[in-house]
Amino acid sequence: MADDLFDEDEEWDDDVEDDEPGTTYSVSEVADTINDVLGEAFDRGIWVWGEITGLSTKNGHTYFSLVEATSSGGKAQLSVNLWAGVMTKLRPLLKRSGVTLENGVKVRVFGSLDFYAPFGKISLNMRDIDPRFTLGDIALQREELIRRLRESGDYDRNRELELSPAPLRVGVVTSESSAAWADFRHEIERSGLGFHLRLTDVRVQGESAVRDVTTAIRALGLRDDIDVIAVVRGGGSRAELATFDAEEIARAIAASPVPVVTGIGHEIDTSVADEVAYERFKTPTACAAGLVERVNGFVTATEDAWSSIARLATDALAESNGSLRIMANQIASRTRSAVERAEERLGFRSTRLRTNVASSIVANEVRVLSGRDRLRRRLPQVLERSSLQIGGLEARVRLLDPRELMKRGWSVTRSSSGAVVRSVTDVGDGEQLTTQLADGTITSTVGAMAPEDVRK
Repeated sequence: MADDLFDEDEEWDDDVEDDEPGTTYSVSEVADTINDVLGEAFDRGIWVWGEITGLSTKNGHTYFSLVEATSSGGKAQLSVNLWAGVMTKLRPLLKRSGVTLENGVKVRVFGSLDFYAPFGKISLNMRDIDPRFTLGDIALQREELIRRLRESGDYDRNRELELSPAPLRVGVVTSESSAAWADFRHEIERSGLGFHLRLTDVRVQGESAVRDVTTAIRALGLRDDIDVIAVVRGGGSRAELATFDAEEIARAIAASPVPVVTGIGHEIDTSVADEVAYERFKTPTACAAGLVERVNGFVTATEDAWSSIARLATDALAESNGSLRIMANQIASRTRSAVERAEERLGFRSTRLRTNVASSIVANEVRVLSGRDRLRRRLPQVLERSSLQIGGLEARVRLLDPRELMKRGWSVTRSSSGAVVRSVTDVGDGEQLTTQLADGTITSTVGAMAPEDVRK
């Protein structure tokens, strides 16, 4: 097959390489040349900034990439090697400044460029770091977020809620295995009050921390058996605590229908979550102590109010007893006087009543006798007038009786349907009629009808 690549008559020019310009390099020679060029161009090293991604460790060495979004919409990327010996030297600086190397953190690092032939790529061998760059970037992001929260009204939104005077039902957002949870729970249990804690176990650092904390706050906010939500975390580096500077967590706190209190980090640490929370405490222990103090304050206020009520009630009862005795004495005195006056009036009215009754009986007897005599005299006249009136009415009734009219020649004719015939139009030709007379009935058949003009 290889012979097919060339024409049999084609003449091979053995001198072709001598006619080509330049020099041919081996791969290793190219690698060495690139490193020489990089060494000459950046002989003292180079500072590079970017966002950490793909961080991993192996045999004490740390590897990651620095990425930067480009104007074209893509990403520029540079691999970084942080050898174990260099990491040992940088660790005190990182701890002192509170910076942690983790994904998503922007850093400014110093090192030398190196082309690694086995992988065929250029890497930066890191030798130093500028912690102020990372801390400044975190601070700028935090200030920008707070500005946006103020503009949207979310900054004070949770503080506008009303917190129960005795928030005994507490939803806690933290890592169950953390010292923060242990400290918080110990302080609550030490109070001896009837708190009910509902823990939501979340990661408080790492890639999933923001999502976990946000989801937990939203879920607890939907419950109707929670008085307050406590978000707590122990101390850590500024980069580790940067989880609680995330906008998602701040928005979740602002939107929560339940007041949120925080106890994050140490006394000097303040996060965006602290800024938007209903109340911020310095540590998880202080957060628990704050809730205990609020409940104790409510208990004390309640006991004081009860004592005041009891004292006022005792004073009111004593005063009422005194007033009642005075009123009882006044009532007894006035009752005796009223009874005496009533007895006097009753005796006077009894005497007058006896006199009036006797006079009234005599007068009524006279009126009864007089009325009886008048009734005896007028009774015959009344009976006679009544008899005459009844006779007249009886005669009028007889005159209105249809039978009396029929005796005088009147009759009543009914149609075959039984209806009274009042007009020739009420019957038809050949219809059978029944005529009622005084002494019986006559049945006839209509042979002809002759209407008359009633207007004549």
